Amino acid sequence: MTSGPMTAELVTITGQGGTQIGAYVAKPQGNGPFPGVVLIHHMPGWDEWYFEATRRFAHRGYLAIAPDLYHREGQGASREDAAAKARAAGGVADDQVVGDISGGANYLKALPQSNGKVAVFGTCSGGRQAYLVATRTNDVDACIDCWGGGVVMASTDLNEKRPVAPLDYTSSLSVPLLGIFGNDDHSPTPEQVNEHEEALKSHGKAHEFHRYDGAGHGFFYYDRPAYCTEQAIDGWSKIWEFLHRTIQ
Repeated sequence: MTSGPMTAELVTITGQGGTQIGAYVAKPQGNGPFPGVVLIHHMPGWDEWYFEATRRFAHRGYLAIAPDLYHREGQGASREDAAAKARAAGGVADDQVVGDISGGANYLKALPQSNGKVAVFGTCSGGRQAYLVATRTNDVDACIDCWGGGVVMASTDLNEKRPVAPLDYTSSLSVPLLGIFGNDDHSPTPEQVNEHEEALKSHGKAHEFHRYDGAGHGFFYYDRPAYCTEQAIDGWSKIWEFLHRTIQ
């Protein structure tokens, strides 16, 4: 799919529990039908990189939406302050994220330009949460987990907000999964990625994992020292190929 013109705007969607939350939406020009992608932002929050990534998907011909998972913490605050408040509180609860992202998926599917298919994409904590959405709901048709730490969890890491390790939901995965990982990462470690893949294989789940030498955590982030040009370019090419096969 080639790049083309697009539009972007801030909207309000219905999240978990009927709460109205903010979201950033980008759409290709034209009547479609277009597939959709819901982006789950990382712990730093609803930041410039995620706005840019949302537009990038739209340029490629996808309806794209990035819900603000910290909206409830951000009433009257800057995006940076909302993110800091959410991080200080240990992030947001898994149930809340799943509900908010399902709201984003339903928003895209209701658009007249939609082809009815939606993938979920996330990096860092968002990669973990993408896996939760793909295993706990029927609202998405494909899942992209980019270096999602915390899919594999020790019992001592579980808490009220994160009561179940995402890995434990693997038997419920019913959509194809793409995983992108750096071999120098510490969350997840290569050993945790191995454990995740073994669980997928044992349950016969459709997946493909790509692991990159010389890359650590967040190697797609062009505005950070972790950026790895060659690995990021190849990783994005794997994403475009995967989406073309799964939701076109």
